[in-house]
This record gives sequence, C-alpha cells and structure tokens, in this order.
Amino acid sequence: MTIPQSNVSVRTLSQTSDLSDTILESPSPIVVKGLVSSWPAVLQGKRSDQALINYLCQFDQNHLLTALITPPESKGRIFYNDDFTGFNFEQVRTTLSKALTQLEAFNKTDPTPGLYIGSTHLGHWLPGFSEDNPLALPEKEPIASIWLGNHSRIAAHFDFPSNLACNVSGHRRVTLFPPEQINNLYVGPLDFTPAGQPISLVDFNQPDWARFPNFKTALEHAMVVDLEPGDGLIIPSMWWHHIEATEPLNVLVNFWWRSSSNFLGSPLNVLQHALLGLRDLPEHQREIWKGLLNHYVFDFEPDSVAHVPENARGILNPLDSDTAQRLKTMLRNQLN
Repeated sequence: MTIPQSNVSVRTLSQTSDLSDTILESPSPIVVKGLVSSWPAVLQGKRSDQALINYLCQFDQNHLLTALITPPESKGRIFYNDDFTGFNFEQVRTTLSKALTQLEAFNKTDPTPGLYIGSTHLGHWLPGFSEDNPLALPEKEPIASIWLGNHSRIAAHFDFPSNLACNVSGHRRVTLFPPEQINNLYVGPLDFTPAGQPISLVDFNQPDWARFPNFKTALEHAMVVDLEPGDGLIIPSMWWHHIEATEPLNVLVNFWWRSSSNFLGSPLNVLQHALLGLRDLPEHQREIWKGLLNHYVFDFEPDSVAHVPENARGILNPLDSDTAQRLKTMLRNQLN
C-alpha cells in the first residue's frame, strides 16, 4: 500500500487474554495476537499451502458456492467496472474443492487472475470445521464464515454486526476508520454494491487525490493492522475496514454477532426507507421529522410514553419477537 499512514495504533492483547464482553464489545478495534494459533487449520497452513488445501477439502460436502474471478489487471481488487454498469469480476458457481484446484492453477500463471470466495457459512459448506477449530464466544451465538483466495483487495466498508476476524493463513493488512470518517471515504451507491454493503470508491493502492481530496483527512484517523497466521482482530460494529490479502493462499474465518436481538430489523433498511420517505421533504418538514426521530428513537426515554396506558403502547413498548414480526408485516403491507 503506497498511501501514507497515520500514527494511530490499535490496542494489542496476547492470546491468553480472556475474550470477555468488555473486549468483544470494545468501541475501538483490538488485535489479539496468536488467538487461534493452536487451530489445526493454522498449523496445516504453516506447513504448506497444499497441506491446508488438503485439510480444507476433507470438510467439503460438494455444495455449490460462489467464487469471484477477477482479471489479472485488477490486481485482486473487487470493484465496479469502469463505467459502473456492473462489476469487474465474474461469478462462478463451483464447489470448494474445485475452487481450490482452480486457485492452484491461477497461481501458476503470470499474470495471475484473482479468485475470491467470501462469507461462506462454515456450518453448511464445511461441517465439522468449527468443531475441529473451536473458539468460545459465550452468549454471542455468532455466525461463522470462511473467506479465502489469492491476492485480493476488499474496498473499505462497514458491517452492522460486530466482527472477530481470525487469520488462518497468509497475511492480511486491514486499514480501519472510525464511523465518523464516512464523509472522507467517498462512499458509492447504497443499492448497487459488489457484495451488499456500501463501499468506499477510493483505490487504496493508488488514490486519486484530485477526485478524493478529503481521503487524506480519513488517513489521519486510520488504524493499520498487519495480521499474521493465528492472529485475531475485533472490528466493532460500523467501523470501516479495507482488507488486502497478499499471499497465493489466504484463509480467514470470522465470527459476526449482533449486540441487539436477532429478530430486530437491519438499520441499513431503515436508512433506505428514510431516503424514500424523508430526504426529499421540504427542509422545514425534515426538521420536524428529525425531532420525531430524536423523540422516539435516538433520545427515547421510557418516561416519555408513561402517560400512555401500557396495554395501549403497542410498538412503543420494548419489542419482542412477536411484536417485531407484526411490525415487519405492517411495513411490508404499507410499502406494497
């Protein structure tokens, strides 16, 4: 990466640190060195790429998954095409074993195409892997996924769930930005994205300073982490992160969890609905609705609805799974 780096450092802990809620719910990133260094997958990767490939293939159930193929000139960057009418990669449905065979073939060519498999659920595609490579996350009920490929560059994006990323093999450089840097990251479309999340349009390897001048300000607040095999990184909810993997075989396992109940909706859906219903109102009406949102959402206090009989408060009461489902049904009906 050729961009200048800030002097902001990430808190680092040793592998013996207890993954308590205090650590897992940290408001800023934390590196846990050697967190999963005893995993069999990590140990196989340290032996050789082939040893790790053989190890992974033993869990393959031949279920089809999606691999992204990028041309050599993209240098691993997963992004849009030049005119933003599509993307710079081809999607291929294949099995894990076939994808790993293709990866080996790609790595023997020069220039080298990219192959990337992202966010693949371990329980479905690699049953038994989690039991063989355990990580206790009490009470989090995380979703565990595997990410693998050769050289790849994943644009800066945020995730709503909190994230514990465990580097199994290869080396990853992660550049992190606090959520308030959104204005300086030049975020692209909300409804047309490479993988579901809005991404920064800045090429971190070759920034266009004329087009993205405020990116220099973002870099002043950036944190840069280099992950070795066995290291873990806690990425708090909503933190922007750009990830570059640099080896012929890079494998990462991550764990996502919400700090709120799973039956509640996605805040990104709320943002999209706000664009539909609020953004284009006259300014004075937007100010009124800003006050309503503060009253009922951002600055909500239970005492503010104490005058309403409890049995009549409906969705003003704390939401449970039944109430949340009724609210979702009501919203779907209204949108239709």
